Amino acid sequence: MKGKLSSRQRISHDIDAINEIESYTSDQVFTEFLVNSMMQFACIKQLEIVGEACNHVDEETTNAFPQVE
Repeated sequence: MKGKLSSRQRISHDIDAINEIESYTSDQVFTEFLVNSMMQFACIKQLEIVGEACNHVDEETTNAFPQVE
């Protein structure tokens, strides 16, 4: 995710990653999740994408939407 992506593209990546996590976990119960290391790893990787994209949203966007941290 390096390079000059716009904040809109980065936020789109966030939404895609969140949707992936929801698709992985929508039919799971928490106890199944806890014993499924592959599921945990997949969710963690998507959360890393969210974090990386959020860390690079430009200041103009964060100033325009202060309720988003």
